[in-house]
Amino acid sequence: MKGKVYLVGAGPGDPELLTLRAVRVLQEAEVVLYDRLVSPAVLELVPPLAQLHYVGKERGEQERVQGEILALLLAHARSGRKVVRLKGGDPMVYGRGGEEWAFLAREGIAVELVPGVSSALAVPGMAGIPLTLRGVAGGFAVLSGHAQGGGLPDFTPYAGVDTLVILMGVGERARIAGALIAAGRRPGEPVAFIERGTTPEERVVTATLGEVARGEVAVQPPAVWVIGEVVRMRERLEAATSQPR
Repeated sequence: MKGKVYLVGAGPGDPELLTLRAVRVLQEAEVVLYDRLVSPAVLELVPPLAQLHYVGKERGEQERVQGEILALLLAHARSGRKVVRLKGGDPMVYGRGGEEWAFLAREGIAVELVPGVSSALAVPGMAGIPLTLRGVAGGFAVLSGHAQGGGLPDFTPYAGVDTLVILMGVGERARIAGALIAAGRRPGEPVAFIERGTTPEERVVTATLGEVARGEVAVQPPAVWVIGEVVRMRERLEAATSQPR
């Protein structure tokens, strides 16, 4: 008897941002493979007798660990277990969920997607930065801070996008900022890094794109990087919130 694999989004960190479906699936799981960005509070929902496998990736070992993940998913599913592949944010947004789903489908394993709240959307909003704002930003793009093979993506198509959200870009932030300026974005454009968003350890660092390019901004991963005029809204919203009523 074959089991089933659930691709579950753990959200940006705060366990209260899990979907109801995600909570139910976690509470019934027999095996859970979880990533580096899954918070301990989310893992507390897993039954005590369930098998937990940490499968977080470090730079330079992504492909090796990904191969191990696929082998574990397949082995546990073929043993008839209820398997949860738990990923930070949403599995289908830079989570390799599509690749894992396709692999399991080829092997005849049933898969169910349980979407999660993407950190690309939730973290800026909860920090007081709207990704779109009438009269300021009519659209946004979400992109990875690195391309396959370890290089930088081609930023030319994003030169004119009102708001950019960059995931996994902290380590190469100076190079990325320089490439964005070379592609046509303004050095004086405001940016914000939201470290450990939605958790008690959240910290927001604001600067300009030029300052980031010059290596003048200290940031610790994990962090969501927002670029655009909408960043200026954070101070206005904070001021309005702090005023006595």
